[in-house]
Order: sequence, then structure tokens, then C-alpha cells
Amino acid sequence: MATVSIRDEATELLQELLRADTVNPPGNETIAAELLRAYLEGAGVEYELFARVPERANIVARLPGRGGPTLALISHTDTVRADPEEWTVDPWSGELRDGQIWGRGALDMKSQVAASAVAIAALARDGFVPAGDVIFVASADEEVGEDFGLSWLCEKHPDAIRADYCVNEGGGDRLLIGGRTAYLCGTAEKMSSPFLLRVHGRSGHASMPGIADNALVRAARLIERLAEYRPKTRVRPEAEAFLDLVGTSEPAELEPALRAIVEPMLSHSISPTMIEASKQRNVIPALCDVVCDCRLLPGETQEEAEAEIRAALGEDSYELIWLEGVGGTASPLGTPLWSAIESFVKAEEPEAVLAPFVLAGFTDSHFMREAFGTVCYGFFPMRAMDCEVAAALIHSADERIPVDDLELGTRFLMHVARTLGE
Repeated sequence: MATVSIRDEATELLQELLRADTVNPPGNETIAAELLRAYLEGAGVEYELFARVPERANIVARLPGRGGPTLALISHTDTVRADPEEWTVDPWSGELRDGQIWGRGALDMKSQVAASAVAIAALARDGFVPAGDVIFVASADEEVGEDFGLSWLCEKHPDAIRADYCVNEGGGDRLLIGGRTAYLCGTAEKMSSPFLLRVHGRSGHASMPGIADNALVRAARLIERLAEYRPKTRVRPEAEAFLDLVGTSEPAELEPALRAIVEPMLSHSISPTMIEASKQRNVIPALCDVVCDCRLLPGETQEEAEAEIRAALGEDSYELIWLEGVGGTASPLGTPLWSAIESFVKAEEPEAVLAPFVLAGFTDSHFMREAFGTVCYGFFPMRAMDCEVAAALIHSADERIPVDDLELGTRFLMHVARTLGE
């Protein structure tokens, strides 16, 4: 199949997907699943729809292989909200303008949905038989995570999506490191581990502050201590490999863009984000709740982090309550999938390198790692759009992707399917 045909095919499919409003909540991802079903059916690809509720379907397609290692191309079809008044175009127009496709989800991540579907369809039409099964998963509910998507598939339909290797979102940014081109590959993700800081005081009438113990004032002091807190550094293999590339072990010596990538890889992070105290203006609060977003490194436990946090806060009248612990997984480096991705990068740009990194957030990859021990990497290469521009557009107004990058991503996914296991 000619490259230009793949380019046009991916563009048209992405435009259709962007015109399908799958904002979550409520999701309505079945609209996208039906679009993909019709497309894959036309290419003769095996598929099945799985849905916990009818309006929130996941689609799983399969290109049968020769019994070798299986490869899953996973993606999600839901998006975050968009305010049309903030946009230059209709967020659900799928408009093609100046070589870019515009719409909510163009980067996160309907582009990778379209590229994965086109890749598996093109390979099927070519009569290609991979070393092992290639599985395409376009799931629901990644943005909110109420168990309608990949988590539900892993539990209820594991045989449909079980894989040895997996490519997902969470990497592919192209940047310069020490004058050398590097593409980032997400090999690990931090754990979402928010906690509640419940600060205790004594209530009283607001006109007589001296007779009370204002929990809100106590909380302010603790928040200041959190702002000054510098967690202990832990250098994981991903960070070590990345620091070798940048040529320094001191993040402070790096330019801001690189420092923003390195610092989250070295320690947990804490950001106070929500606060609630008195319900009445004239009542001094006896209780103040501060919610803190906290991200732990893979392998780091809440008990370890709590000991450090309490030491930084010092003695005071508060409780520290963990609200959840989701994600925090990693895949090894130097696997056959790493080699397949690296060979694509070298073919595109012989002087470029593949650089592992730890995502500050997390994706659906952790479900695959936890359920099946799958080696999961986040990689969807972008070369036409600057990575800082792309980062600013995700979940923001005027989200768009260059057609050149959509084509590049489609060719990448086809390369991995052809190369893995050979």
C-alpha cells in the first residue's frame, strides 16, 4: 500500500473520529467503536465489541500471527471536555487546515486510535502474517476511569487483550539533548497517590480569635512546609539512562524543558490542590481538609513516602489519609520491543537516540502490566510539531495534530508489527 494512501486513510478516519463527540463524562464511546467497526470490517479484520453498558463499548481487533509474541496496540476513544468559545474552530469539526487536523482528541489520543486502526487494516490487506498476533484495542473511559474501559477488559475479558508486548500513549516527543536528537519512550509511570491532610483545631466565634485554635491557620503553616519540602532522590534505571544522555546528574544545571522531564523521575511530588474549612464566615474552623495530589515513583510505597512527609511536616495536630494508590508500574529496558522502536528511530533519523523516561502521570499501561506482566512502552513519534507546543495543546483549546505526524505514527506502528519477533 502506498504511503500516500496510508496518509489519506489515517487523515479521513481521524476526522471521522473527531466528529464523534465522546467527551467523558458521559463518554458515549460506542459511537467511535461503531466507526472503527465499519472501517475494520471493510479491511477484513477480525473484531469484537465488548461493553459493560451499551453506550460505552470497547473494540478489540486481531491480526492472527504465527504463534510468536503477541503485540497489543492500545488506545482510548474518550476525551476531556472542550469549550467551543475558547477554540478557533468547532472542537468536533475534524477540520483539516494548514496541514493539521483540528479537534478535541487530536493529540489525546484519537490520532493514535486512527493510526493503530489503519496500521492493522493495511497489514491485513497486504496479507501480512505477523510473528505473533497483533491486537488493536480502542477502549473507553481512560480520562475518568470508572471501570468501563481497559481495567474492565483486563478483569472480564482477559483472553481478548492479553499480550506479551504493548504500545500505548505516553512518549514519542522529539527533543534535543546536548545537541543530539532524542525521542522519548515512556517505560515507567508514577503512582497516583493523593492524600488528605486533615488538620485539627478548636472552633470559636470569629470575632474572638484568641479563644479558638484556627485549623485553617494551622493548615497554612503545614502547606508552607510542604512547599519547602524536597523529597529524597531515588535514581531508577530510566532516570540513570536519561541522565547519561544529558551528561549531568544535577537537574539544576539543565535548561528548563529538560529539567521538567528529569525532576519528576527522581522523587515523588506533592501539590496541595484543594482546601475546605469553615462553612460559615463567623465560625473559626475546628477542622481543615487539604487535598494533595501526590505522585510516587514505581516501587516506592506509601509507607516510605509518609515517613518522609511526616518528618517534613513535623509535630502538629493533623491526620494524613491516603485516598488511593493507582499505577506506579515499570517495564524493563532493552527488550525486543525496545529494539523494534529503536530500529524505527534509527531508520528515520540515523543520528537520533531512543531515551527512556518515567511519566509524571499515568496511562492505561499499568493495567496491562499488572494483569499480564506485559512489557508496555508509551511511544507515538512526533516530528513536525514541537513537543512543547503539543504539550500545551493537550486538554486545551485548539488541539490539533499535523498530518505529517499522523502519517509518521502510522508508519511506526506498522514497522513495530512487522519487526517484533522477526
